[in-house]
Amino acid sequence: MTRNVLIAGAGPGVSGSLARLYAAEGAAVGLLGADQEVLHALVADVEATGGSAEPAVVDLTDDTATRGAVTKIAQKLGHLDVVHFNPSAYREKDPLTLSPDELLDDVRLGVGALLSVLQAARPFLGRGGRVTVTGSMAADKPWFGAASLGVQKAGVQNLVHSVDAALKDDGIRAVSVTVRGLLSKEGPFAPDNVAKALRAAIDRDEDDWRTEVPYDG
Repeated sequence: MTRNVLIAGAGPGVSGSLARLYAAEGAAVGLLGADQEVLHALVADVEATGGSAEPAVVDLTDDTATRGAVTKIAQKLGHLDVVHFNPSAYREKDPLTLSPDELLDDVRLGVGALLSVLQAARPFLGRGGRVTVTGSMAADKPWFGAASLGVQKAGVQNLVHSVDAALKDDGIRAVSVTVRGLLSKEGPFAPDNVAKALRAAIDRDEDDWRTEVPYDG
């Protein structure tokens, strides 16, 4: 089934692989990202793979700009079938050097921005719509040297449970796919393989729906 897909936090890794995967199905893919050159390359990839692309450069921590970009893309596409949330901030600081303001800045991107994206996308999501999130083992097994990342991944995983509960009566489901391994260029944790796991998560039967799905490679 051809889908209209919105990817927030589009970049060259897992989100780029996911964009190409959906494009191979003929999807129209909205791309929200912070880097114009990266988005330009992704648009070319999506179109070469068989899909169409609607890009927007936006700082996802800017609530007003993010809502505006989501609305503009969704209006162009007409409706949304899938919203994927990918961003997180990697800051190599441990709890003894990480400041409260730095932690809050990172959480604003890795967790809070999901609210901006979701709330703007909601009017365009109908029954059967899906919300997916790139999760991480850092939610349960954080590395102290990048303390804010674990907080972000734990927070967004928790938030997905609430998102699903709020939307399921309308036939819209949400899932976080927890990547239990380090991303690598090759092997089971290569971006293309992680993207396949994310793509597969939305096809889970409603009777067997889970809001958190582990990907162990």
